[in-house]
Amino acid sequence: MSEVHLPHQHSDEDTMRELQESVETIGSFQTVADVFKQLSDSSRVRIFWLLCHCEECVIDLSAMVGMSSPAVSHHLRQLRESGLLVSRRVGKEVYYRAAENEQAQLLHRMIERTMEISWRRARLPPARRTCPRSTPRCTRAAARVSRSRPSAPCTTT
Repeated sequence: MSEVHLPHQHSDEDTMRELQESVETIGSFQTVADVFKQLSDSSRVRIFWLLCHCEECVIDLSAMVGMSSPAVSHHLRQLRESGLLVSRRVGKEVYYRAAENEQAQLLHRMIERTMEISWRRARLPPARRTCPRSTPRCTRAAARVSRSRPSAPCTTT
């Protein structure tokens, strides 16, 4: 690391050195940017949010979000490649759900919290502000897919 001499020294030199070292680790920041890039499309956010609450196939997701199957598949591929979704095949059908990792759970909580804030500003009724945990639609789909695997658990509290 090269020593950076700041024109104005406003804080402790050791603190600034530590911060400079952190900023130079570009890989960590690129990972963060890649994860947040997944949230740059509202359709992708809706799909991810749905899959945080249930396991579903492309056809049903398409119907739920009002998009074509190829468009949904495109978003699913990006989310899966980023590690936010996992998939499993049953015969010809592929089912998707949110990954059970810290990144997916953190993004889910962040989406939920952001939605709560916007709903509060819009003065929507409290029932609309809560995470559905297990909606009847998702519960039926999960039961249809696999009796042994419950829908993806909601991690917001």
